[in-house]
Order: sequence, then structure tokens, then C-alpha cells
Amino acid sequence: MAKQVVAGSAEIVPGEDQPNYESLARFRFAIRQFLSHSDSISQAAGITSQQYQTMLAIRVHDNAEVTLKQLAEDMLLLPHGAVQIVNRLETMGLVQRRKSSQDGRKVLVSLTARGRRILKGLATAHAIELRRQEPLLAASLRHLRVIPR
Repeated sequence: MAKQVVAGSAEIVPGEDQPNYESLARFRFAIRQFLSHSDSISQAAGITSQQYQTMLAIRVHDNAEVTLKQLAEDMLLLPHGAVQIVNRLETMGLVQRRKSSQDGRKVLVSLTARGRRILKGLATAHAIELRRQEPLLAASLRHLRVIPR
């Protein structure tokens, strides 16, 4: 039987079990549902979801600071994209930059006191929303288990 390559390296042999489209759709719906609420939470605080994600990415690094290069990698962005987000956050007083004392070519980004306060409130609101959405997210993940490997 001929094999077909579909989206990456997954192989599907005609006549064999096909993906469970309903489970995939449920999972994507659950994610979209959470992300929609996430957007609303972030916008209420005056920032975008991407800015919130950037602040989270900064916060989880050692000493709550990160190089622009690492931040771009964490955010799946090109370096200039990370710089643009950091520029906006810096203008808003939520992050600050400094040159690395070990390597003057590296720029380190950290949250300001105001940025930490806003991030704490946003993270709390997101955790509450995740707990509220947990049944839908968990059910959608359980449905994914029936998808053939």
C-alpha cells in the first residue's frame, strides 16, 4: 500500500484509522476559549496577550532577567520582534534593560516593580481562568488519547 506524508513526518496509510477530527476540533476550541479569555484579561490591564507572555517569559528566568536573544527564542520571535515588544513594555514602565556585567554586548531585560505587580495580578487572573476552564481543557485532552499514533 502507498504511504502518504501529511503535515510533517506523520504517515497515514489509506484504509487505516484516520485522525479523530472531533477530538482535534474540541482541543482547538478549548485552547481558543482560554486564549479569548486571556486576551480579555490582558486588555483589561492595558497590555496585549503577547506583552503578558513576554513578561511571563522574563519572570521565569534566573534572577527574573533574560537576554534579548533568549527572550526572542522563548517567544518564537525574530530578535527584532522581541526588541519591539520590549520597547513598548519599557515605554509603559513595565520592563527595564541593562548591559550584562559579564558581557557588555548582551542586553538583559527584567521587570520593573510596576511590571512585577501587574504580572502578579495577571497571573492570578489567568490561574483562576485556567481552573474555570479546566473541565473543558481536561476533557479535550482525554478525547485526544483516542487519536491513532
